[in-house]
Amino acid sequence: MTNATSTTAERGPLAGRREWTAFVVLLLPLLLVSMDVSVLFFAIPSIDRDLAPSATQQLWIFDVYAFALAGLLITMGSLGDRIGRRRLLLLGAFAFSAASVAAAYSTSPEMLIAARALLGIGGATLMPSTMGLVRNMFRDERQRGRAIGIWSGAMAGGIALGSVLSGIMLEHFWWGSVFLINVPAMVLLLVLVPVLVPEFKDPNPGRFDFLSVPLSMGAVLPVVYGVKESAAHGLDVRNALIIAAGLVVGRFFVRRQRGHKDAMISRELFRNSGFAAGIGLNALATFAMMGSSFFTTQYLQSVLGMGTMEAALWSLAPSLTVGAAAPTATAIAQRTDRTRVIGAGFVIAAAGFAVLALTGTDSLWLLLGGCAVMSCGIVTVMALVSDLALSTAPPEKASSAASLLETGQEFGGAMGMALLGAVATAVYTADMPGSAPEDARKTLAGAVATGDGSLISIGREAFVHSMRYASVAGAALLLAGAVLAVTLLRRRTAVAEPDELTPLAGRGTSH
Repeated sequence: MTNATSTTAERGPLAGRREWTAFVVLLLPLLLVSMDVSVLFFAIPSIDRDLAPSATQQLWIFDVYAFALAGLLITMGSLGDRIGRRRLLLLGAFAFSAASVAAAYSTSPEMLIAARALLGIGGATLMPSTMGLVRNMFRDERQRGRAIGIWSGAMAGGIALGSVLSGIMLEHFWWGSVFLINVPAMVLLLVLVPVLVPEFKDPNPGRFDFLSVPLSMGAVLPVVYGVKESAAHGLDVRNALIIAAGLVVGRFFVRRQRGHKDAMISRELFRNSGFAAGIGLNALATFAMMGSSFFTTQYLQSVLGMGTMEAALWSLAPSLTVGAAAPTATAIAQRTDRTRVIGAGFVIAAAGFAVLALTGTDSLWLLLGGCAVMSCGIVTVMALVSDLALSTAPPEKASSAASLLETGQEFGGAMGMALLGAVATAVYTADMPGSAPEDARKTLAGAVATGDGSLISIGREAFVHSMRYASVAGAALLLAGAVLAVTLLRRRTAVAEPDELTPLAGRGTSH
């Protein structure tokens, strides 16, 4: 079997104190973008009381951020390669701050949905820019692997931290405060990035392909929307047509990328099979991570009856083990076959789901243990496949490569919440008595709201039963991921590192 660790680990120059300090600064937007995925987990009840959104509006308040982000990542990655990753990062930080203020002071569901969409647009500029900068600042493969391992751990920690900060803020302030925590961090980013982070961009980017912008969005968004609606309400003719329309647009988008001279997605990215495999495996890992978050947070509040603060603090506990998982996995992968470590990560994550499948109505420690095991496995996979995908990409296309990686990641996360949530919802509804009120038959929160002790007890049993089914489904998918990882990556041969870009600002010379 070919060892998937590159043979060029010692060729690049070592990063020094300046690069590592800049890397710490670049973790700020990563934390904020990942936090905004989960920051509403505990805020929804307060938003319901103040803004009274419909069920559909509530779903859009949750989902539109991820959808807008996923739909524009490819565009923003290509734009960052052209105008400069640092410049796009600064523009995105300003937009993210403004959208955070708008979300915090929203006076209607429609205004909040629009603000969340703008946050997604801002997030789409931040993610590929920061990862592209990391790819260019760390030219030594071992250092880059270590940096991406820390990066993956911080992203997973950010999702957990979003819930905790949400709970803390809601204990003392109104729901809009969960958005205002973005602003000070973004201001700090705007001050420090010009000082510490050098500029990088493609010296020969070609013309920007404007037609590919609506094509990329038209390919991603209808498919995501159609699947989400199908998961919530069933696959009907309307949803099938929406999904089909997205696939048709996607076909035109792919054909344009293959044939256009200055395509938004460079064909160079896919010359190494490890890049495409990394995107797919990363998406599957994110599917599992976000899918599990959908029901574990509800378990803490609605099954165990915890308050917002208590649930938020307990939800942080599994992430304490995650911080060491990615760097440890990276160190192991640099000494052995990376393919085997990736496969093992999937198996570990599946074992975590298997533990979740054993939970009862009073199984706090079992839940936390299962989440910790699953998170360690998933972060291991994400760190190693992200490094694999980025290391095979030409440095001048680093932001585009990062945007594709993150598009798959966002798509996988949205699908995980929708599809594993749909499995859980279907089982829960089937277990609830037909005589129960409609809201109680749809969600456990609806059953708790009735105040009927007997119905609440039935609802908790039904929810735990549904959680077991969703966990089994998640474990099966992750075991399939282990097989795919070994199959897709075992014959990937190491490729020589392309010539690195020279930074446009800071200590390098200008192109």
